[in-house]
Amino acid sequence: MSERKKTRLALAGLIVVALIGSAAFYFAKTDDSKAGEALDKAKASQKLQSLAELDGKAPSRRSLDVQTWNTAEGAKVLFVEARELPMFDLRLIFSAGSSQDADAPGLAVLTNAMLNEGVAGKDVGAIAQGFEGLGADFGNGAFKDMALASLRSLSAADKREPALKLFAEVVGKPTFPADSFARIKNQMLAGFEYQKQNPGKLASLELMNRLYGDHPYAHSSDGTAKTVPAITLAQLKAFHEKAYASGNVVIALVGDLSRAEAEAIAAQVSGALPKGPALAKIPQPAEPKASIGHIEFPSKQTNLMLAQLGIDRDDPDYAALSMGNQILGGGGFGTRLMSEVREKRGLAYGVYSGFTPMQARGPFMINLQTRAEMSEGTLKLVQDVLADYLKTGPTEKELDDAKRELAGSFPLSTASNADIVGQLGAMGFYNLPLSYLEDFMQQSQSLTVEQVKTALNKHLSTDKLVIVSAGPTVPQKPLPAPSDKPAEQPLGVPEH
Repeated sequence: MSERKKTRLALAGLIVVALIGSAAFYFAKTDDSKAGEALDKAKASQKLQSLAELDGKAPSRRSLDVQTWNTAEGAKVLFVEARELPMFDLRLIFSAGSSQDADAPGLAVLTNAMLNEGVAGKDVGAIAQGFEGLGADFGNGAFKDMALASLRSLSAADKREPALKLFAEVVGKPTFPADSFARIKNQMLAGFEYQKQNPGKLASLELMNRLYGDHPYAHSSDGTAKTVPAITLAQLKAFHEKAYASGNVVIALVGDLSRAEAEAIAAQVSGALPKGPALAKIPQPAEPKASIGHIEFPSKQTNLMLAQLGIDRDDPDYAALSMGNQILGGGGFGTRLMSEVREKRGLAYGVYSGFTPMQARGPFMINLQTRAEMSEGTLKLVQDVLADYLKTGPTEKELDDAKRELAGSFPLSTASNADIVGQLGAMGFYNLPLSYLEDFMQQSQSLTVEQVKTALNKHLSTDKLVIVSAGPTVPQKPLPAPSDKPAEQPLGVPEH
């Protein structure tokens, strides 16, 4: 992928970051760890080629006519009619992420992973075959703020109706079979063992603990090797009854449907869920003390992570911070951090920064890997770049270039039904206005250098950084002088 394309996609990602609410800019996969990856088979069936082909049209900007209502059971619905393709996308967004785990870290992820493991009369294989035989695609996942369940289906009634019936059973009335529960637990435990060999993951876990303390965001969504074995099926069933309730869900629906058909689908799905109210929002975290921690790890490279509390999803400075971060380190080549760390000195393959706004204040992070013998100098360089950027703000050219990139990438935010359903889910879950996308674009394009600088300094400070490194303790070498053609090249390959 070209760096220009990466930049455009990164800009589009800034618009959509609220969808995941906890994963989009967690560079070291603080939410989606190797333990989480071990759940892939339990979380989603493979995408059918027929549907992939339908979804391959060139991006075009759509003017969204968003319709919204509540079901009789209290579920909030957002719907966009899109007749271009004979299919529809349905996504349920529950306030059922790991921030609701309470004293059982891993409970939300386990519950979500178990949804499609069994319903009355069908095991996991029969469920997968049921969706596949209808040309439908089921998906699910759990993060810090939310848990998702999604369905993509052809819109013809003979395919739509049985697909929806099966989907409603899977999400509303899972049976949580014991053998599947044991298998998924073992997969997660194997993932925890793998984590021990991943310095980036170890650093991210330590960072989140330091950043959030006893707040629900502190623990990994996957839980730990101590908490997961203790979770019981009774806890899963109780969590499902409470967190997958009809009053605790947003239903996003896009596709080849009339308003009446959309209302019927929303009513069917909402009616299949347990009855209950929305869960209380989690509290804001306390401001952590600035600190520096190190994890000793035998490696040729050192992982460096710098973070502080950022913003929640309601913050009015979101557009200014998104634009400011894009210039600092949110894109590919050409950002302040990438220019100083990689292009001029060859110290890392990449260095990235980002805000992750969530229901409560999410993190602002800077993440990179560098040579162990230059880690201290590189850390100081990154801190100096951030300090200088906060002092001077972006240049007029940097801001103009970022605005143009955003304008060019903006159509990607609604290029497909899947993109739109994600946007609707974010709007509903975070209570954003229906005009959010247009508002964001207008706010971003009207920003001045001074507005961006003011927002950055309001929310970021080099004195508040929580820093964690993971790597070996080795004698340090001075950094090379900046050059158009650095003699040193980045060591090894970047970890993912």
